[in-house]
Amino acid sequence: MTTQVKAKATTRPELSSFQQWWVLTLRLIAPSLRSGEVLTAILAPLVFTVGFFIPLQKVMDLQLGDSISYAQFLMPLIMLQSLSFTGITAAFRASTDAVEGINRRFGAMPIGAAIPLAARMASNMFRCIVSVIAAIICGYVIGFRFTDRIEYTVGFLAFALLVGAALALGGDVLGSLSSSPEATTQILTLPQLILGLLSSGFAPVSIFPSYLQGFVRNQPVSQFSYALRGLGGDPTLGEGVTWGLMGPPLAWAIGMIVVFVPISIRANSRRA
Repeated sequence: MTTQVKAKATTRPELSSFQQWWVLTLRLIAPSLRSGEVLTAILAPLVFTVGFFIPLQKVMDLQLGDSISYAQFLMPLIMLQSLSFTGITAAFRASTDAVEGINRRFGAMPIGAAIPLAARMASNMFRCIVSVIAAIICGYVIGFRFTDRIEYTVGFLAFALLVGAALALGGDVLGSLSSSPEATTQILTLPQLILGLLSSGFAPVSIFPSYLQGFVRNQPVSQFSYALRGLGGDPTLGEGVTWGLMGPPLAWAIGMIVVFVPISIRANSRRA
């Protein structure tokens, strides 16, 4: 009888990876509702819409002519800039966990190596969804409309979330390797703005100086803008949404995810 009691006392409950992931995800989402992270995800699209569209609408409408409105043209950049702020928040969160020793605690617990990353990514995707909704609302206010088939609208939303996941993973990698959450966010803000302004999401490639046009045309923000603009119903795309249009943007987004996932897991394991 005593032996059976001891055996029961020493038996560990079966651990559920899903339950671990769910608890760690709530640990990140619940405070974000109070700390202002979700509010930032809502306000970022509004700030970019006001900052880009209002001062440039008349000038850019003259450049674009009657082929497409500037609201339709600018919408992808509003979406991408909003998602990039989600990536910056992801970097801040990953760096904070690393600096405060959270990763070391996880390393001493019976938790799978990928579960903390999966939890952070779930909270990041929650903010991405909020940003996507806010960006679409802002776009509709200034005149953006989905003008193509419903499957293209679904593709627009899915591709935006794919890019958001890639940016969040990149931010998670940089944050996991950083020793200062504040410095990490400051370092990431400048490249995000530069790539946004030097992209075809901000203005047509032909407006830029000839020595910059190759970079502007092929850098990832421009490629993402082409894909979102096509899925959103750009009337200037004669052939519509083709693999020639979607191939490079998908390669950029999927390639970033494939590269960043193992680096992030390895970085967090080392810090633990």
